[in-house]
Amino acid sequence: MLSELLNKVFELGTPLLFGAITTVTITLSSLVFAIIIGLLLALIRLLKIKVVNALISTYVEIFRNTPVLAQLFILYFGLPYMGIKISPFLAATIGLSLNGGALLSEVFRAGLGAIHFGQRESALSVGMTPWMSLRYIILPQTWRITLPPIGNYAIALLKDTAVVSAIAAPEIMFYARNLVTRTFDTTFIYILAALLYFCLSFPLARIVDRFERNQKVWQ
Repeated sequence: MLSELLNKVFELGTPLLFGAITTVTITLSSLVFAIIIGLLLALIRLLKIKVVNALISTYVEIFRNTPVLAQLFILYFGLPYMGIKISPFLAATIGLSLNGGALLSEVFRAGLGAIHFGQRESALSVGMTPWMSLRYIILPQTWRITLPPIGNYAIALLKDTAVVSAIAAPEIMFYARNLVTRTFDTTFIYILAALLYFCLSFPLARIVDRFERNQKVWQ
């Protein structure tokens, strides 16, 4: 009985592990690009150029208030009408990056706003350039403030990659659906998929929780 169960787990779990590799790759690449986009937008907003800030606000509101699945569909199925064809993996990465960039721009804006303006003035008064004060004084503190919400976003992003199976990106749920179609063992397969997501996200959640506790100690 046990050997049959283990054989079943191995047979059905192996394809899911291949999907897990894609899931982790999409998560990491989308997270990196989302952080870059979000931070750049937050810094650009500091310039207080009305037209630019209005465009950024429009971008943020559109991506923050529309379903990520709809955004993925527009990228993957809409761009070919413009003569641009991209792979499911690239569409998933671009879509999640743009969506995450909109969300994280607000996180970084709040983090930058939490730094007292007097620190920048003090840095300038001792001879630092605006770039030096940003690099050595403002950004390190902003990063410490925003790291917990970024970590929580990373956990949510890992789980949200399940939606990219809708555009045939070969992640965990894509393989799970294919296995269900082939074997009709729906419950067992989706339990394996859920356990795999848990094994990926639980260690990350513990790291984020530990950092949040350490941050409270620093404060």
